[in-house]
Amino acid sequence: MTSFAPDSIVLNRKLPLWYQVSQSLRASILGRSAEAPLRLPTEEQLAEHYGVSVLTMRQALKELEDEGLISRHRRRGTFIEPDVHRGAPVRLLGSVDAIVAQQSGMTTELLDHGSAPVPTPLAEYFPDLDEVATYHRLRSDERTGEPTNHAVNHIRPELAAHVDLEDLIRWPMTKVLRDVAGADISRITDTVEARLADPETARLLQVPLLSPILHYTGVTYDTEGRVLDVAVIHYRGDRFSFTVTLEAT
Repeated sequence: MTSFAPDSIVLNRKLPLWYQVSQSLRASILGRSAEAPLRLPTEEQLAEHYGVSVLTMRQALKELEDEGLISRHRRRGTFIEPDVHRGAPVRLLGSVDAIVAQQSGMTTELLDHGSAPVPTPLAEYFPDLDEVATYHRLRSDERTGEPTNHAVNHIRPELAAHVDLEDLIRWPMTKVLRDVAGADISRITDTVEARLADPETARLLQVPLLSPILHYTGVTYDTEGRVLDVAVIHYRGDRFSFTVTLEAT
């Protein structure tokens, strides 16, 4: 039986290795194609793939097993749960792969894209630009078809030339910028606010007008401090929570 092939990762030694590996593997699982095998490689093979010890790999797999993404069977191996529910809480943690993981694993519809003037609230992030490339996407629960969040990405025009629309349907913008466009991402800042749904958001998310939503703004920077992308996402308040985890050093 052919095993599922996870993406590669560059490990950050400032963060727990098991956590980085678990988030990278989580993103690979949630972003997999429908035809991808459900069986994972062995612990030893995964440890070699990620460049970590078997003990670290085992801890990473335990995290995914506790979340319900995988199941482990003695003598048979480890398998991705085919019907896993993907509307999990969004976790704001300390790596780019965590951001990729939180954005992965839903049915995505590209609503609109093109060039637009820099929105006034975002002007501080793009002081050198008059226009940005924008991408509007609606994400839905793949099992029920229920809308869960509406995302608008505002990216630098020179990066838009490297963005394939098919990639945006399959992958989060963060992954496309890093792995396809070759952007050198250094950090992402996240801001979450409680708001009430305006008429357009209520229509897209199929919630009552003025019902509670989570308003998320994610700002992606490169190593020179330039803003590459500002993502504005509206999450249904009844479907998501945000968790911040601090690791002791």
